[in-house]
Amino acid sequence: MTSNDIQRVIDAVWRMESPKIIAALTRIVCDVGVAEDLAQDALVSALEQWPGEGAPANPGAWLMTAAKHRAIDYFRRSQLLDRKHEELGREVQAGEIFANKLQLETLDAMLDENIGDDLLRLLFIACHPVLSMEARAALTLRLLGGLTTDEIARAFLVPEPTIAQRIVRAKRTLAEKRVPFEVPRGDELTSRISSVLAVIYLIFNEGYSATAGDNWMRPALCEDALRLGRTLAELTPREPEVHGLVALMEIQASRSRARTGPSGEPVLLFDQNRAHWDQLLIHRGLAALERAEKLNGTRGAYALQAAIAACHARAVMPEDTDWSRIVSLYTELGAVSPSPIVDLNRAVAVSMASGPAAGLALINSITSDPALKSYHLLPAVRGDMLFKLERFGEAAEEFQRAASLTRNTRERELLLSRAAECERVITR
Repeated sequence: MTSNDIQRVIDAVWRMESPKIIAALTRIVCDVGVAEDLAQDALVSALEQWPGEGAPANPGAWLMTAAKHRAIDYFRRSQLLDRKHEELGREVQAGEIFANKLQLETLDAMLDENIGDDLLRLLFIACHPVLSMEARAALTLRLLGGLTTDEIARAFLVPEPTIAQRIVRAKRTLAEKRVPFEVPRGDELTSRISSVLAVIYLIFNEGYSATAGDNWMRPALCEDALRLGRTLAELTPREPEVHGLVALMEIQASRSRARTGPSGEPVLLFDQNRAHWDQLLIHRGLAALERAEKLNGTRGAYALQAAIAACHARAVMPEDTDWSRIVSLYTELGAVSPSPIVDLNRAVAVSMASGPAAGLALINSITSDPALKSYHLLPAVRGDMLFKLERFGEAAEEFQRAASLTRNTRERELLLSRAAECERVITR
């Protein structure tokens, strides 16, 4: 294998194996920052040895073994330091030496236990509410996604030093707050799972509809979020909203290939070639939605959004979409998770079911909501309804306003093209 081949192998193995290694080490050393440092040391060993010796037959096991050795060295250094402080030159008793030796010998077995539980604990730590949402997302991608600081920075279009500081501060906060490496119980479990799901969905949405930059989508982020969601579903099989989120992401991701044109330009839902929708992802999403609905008599916010996405997935042609059912689902979602954005989406569904005038009336009732003041999709949607009502001058103004609010280059170009279309119709 060439050095480039070895590098690709190391990158791929690290992306897959590092969460397990960091999770196992965190349980032993009780500090996620130290655990990541030890895992990184194992990665450095691979970068030093594999190019000359070749990739091992089981690279994941090799990395875990290297990490164990680093952990043993860490404990030896810590114990030596403790003895220097405590003994101040006095010889260590034989019994203490035996106890230390026993601890080191058992470490190997301890690291191999409960990998699934460790991953779940690591997710709960990375998404802990003591951290900001931005810090949770960065730390989750770092610890459980296996992404480098540079990759995270590029994904969120943030300077690399900013992401590096965010991760360092997050790990320091977790250590200072002494956040336990455990799965929460009882009522706390529900709220903490909500935090984890919010982080995963934030990562997915940033990949699905990038808030800024030159690309409409960042598929790698969607893939990272899907992998995290699937892992969480395996570790918490009785949590309906976990399956609801997985269902939502699977169905949304099924449209990815159809959402951009040859030059990367956005292709909106009604203009997409549905033959390009990934039927395997749709099947997986519908199966996850069925699991979510069977686990709970009342659907949560993610399951309801997945049910809405399923209405689109089941429609072979845009005109086959059951808009009345979508309106009903948005009404249910508004009761479970009230939000002006849910109201906006419901207005779109009403416009499709009952005509643009009905939808516009609903939108006009929420335009003064402070939460929507800088939300570019409000004027974008309003412009679309005005266009359908042949109020082209007003529609052009709305599209231009929407273009001024978005930070995504591709989306801005689309909105400006729609404004130009309105102007062309007016001047005919």
